[in-house]
Amino acid sequence: MRISIISDTHDQVANLRAAVRYSNAFNVQLLIHCGDLISPFMLDELAAFAGAVHLIYGNNVGDQHLISQWCGTRFPSISHHGVLGAVEAGGLKIAFHHYPQVARGLASQGLFDVVCCGHNHHYGVERIGNTLLINPGDMLGKENQPAFAILDSSSRTVERVEVGEKMNLGEEGVSRS
Repeated sequence: MRISIISDTHDQVANLRAAVRYSNAFNVQLLIHCGDLISPFMLDELAAFAGAVHLIYGNNVGDQHLISQWCGTRFPSISHHGVLGAVEAGGLKIAFHHYPQVARGLASQGLFDVVCCGHNHHYGVERIGNTLLINPGDMLGKENQPAFAILDSSSRTVERVEVGEKMNLGEEGVSRS
């Protein structure tokens, strides 16, 4: 199973739209958003993903009431988990929290195969014991090229995907790195 891991979109509609389109085009079955989605209108973009979406709050929570109310109702494919999410997918136990320090603590407990986080806008993949700790970087693009990660659950490999202007997926582009 291929799983997109996205964080810190900060209302960047075009970047999230590009990541969703890429994920749909390249056989991704699940999408995890590690927080800082911000505004409820971003749920429209997430809902365009062809599979299930799992979402948590970050430190920039936006309209908590509408986001939590619309997930599962107006957007049935989006599950909202509050500040800590956990799912089983592709034979893996996956947890996700916005803050890297909390995610590192979860990973060190060894209860999950994969722990995902965001917040610091820095891409990183690290093994802590038998747990893979993944920070996909950010989709904001303020200081770095906007990017997200794709996890292959069977090989437990992670691919960094940069959002750009040159891909043949429409007006937004994405390139692999």
